[in-house]
Amino acid sequence: MTILGIETSCDDTAIAVLKADKKRFKILSNLVSSQVKIHQKYGGVYPTLAKREHQKNLPIVLKKALKKAGNPRVNLIAVTAGPGLEPCLWTGINFAKDLSEKWGVPLVPVNHIEGHILVNFINQDFQKKLFPAVCLVVSGGHTQLILMKDVGSYKIIGETRDDAAGECFDKTARILGLEYPGGPAVAAKAALAGKPAVAKKADLKSKSAISIKLPRPMINQKNYDFSFSGLKTAVLYNVKERYEQVPLRSAFSRTTEGRQYIQQMCGEIQQAIIDVLIHKTFKAVKDLKAKTIILGGGVSANRELRKQLKQAIKKEVPNTKYLIPDAEYCTDNALMIAATAYFHMLKGSKSKTKKIEANSNLRLE
Repeated sequence: MTILGIETSCDDTAIAVLKADKKRFKILSNLVSSQVKIHQKYGGVYPTLAKREHQKNLPIVLKKALKKAGNPRVNLIAVTAGPGLEPCLWTGINFAKDLSEKWGVPLVPVNHIEGHILVNFINQDFQKKLFPAVCLVVSGGHTQLILMKDVGSYKIIGETRDDAAGECFDKTARILGLEYPGGPAVAAKAALAGKPAVAKKADLKSKSAISIKLPRPMINQKNYDFSFSGLKTAVLYNVKERYEQVPLRSAFSRTTEGRQYIQQMCGEIQQAIIDVLIHKTFKAVKDLKAKTIILGGGVSANRELRKQLKQAIKKEVPNTKYLIPDAEYCTDNALMIAATAYFHMLKGSKSKTKKIEANSNLRLE
């Protein structure tokens, strides 16, 4: 079976062609047209602008994806139905519906979050001994812990009550004068820091160097929920307290003191987020006796998160299996949409061409 996947939930126009046979996959093409540079100057994604770019890019990316795949006969089309930005979702859905009608090929809707989970199985066979699994999905719009018992059997056991982890990265990066997207920008600065919690030099007013210690919101609560808005606020207050609203986009950011402060702060932001994510995940694994931890979402590309989670698993839950997608499959892509559709077809799902609608708040339950 050859599946065409279409993903337009946010600002990436993605199309993939996947050949699937008895849970064995051959990736024929997997293309992503990024809009990061377009939205960078705004510090975030503008839905109407993203929609316009999707409309322009979809025919171009489709042509390239099919050509790279060898122009195969497509048997199934899969498209993201949610969650995401509604104008963007509708653009992909309408494009997919037109293709489905033109080609006479069935069309199935896919949950974007499920795609981030199931992309882990591109190179991993499903086995009953992997379940139950605790899935940690971390992206710009979502931070969730999901109990997975099988394909199509999910229960959200914890989620963010305000800002998602990726959103926190974006907002704190903006406070520090760093560019969008915030996750990679913060991680790059954090990698330059020595010990992320200690500022080595005095600030502009020649105060003695102080430690930067941010809160780990909700880390000790007896639930699996997250909250990162307080972390963002703590960063803002720390900046204002130390530099009295000196704009960090100014020449200050190019001074020795400014560079060190930003690097140390980024290290502490990143570590605070990682600490909470790992602690909550392990709590769920132990409480629910999960056999596997599955990581997914754009933030799962963060090298420190990947490294520290792997190290912590060996130390704290050594008998727990660990699935993590290749770095190229962490961010939004259409390969995960195509693969998810195939797994659902194996379960007997039917085409729903006429009934597919965008749902910006689609839940995986």
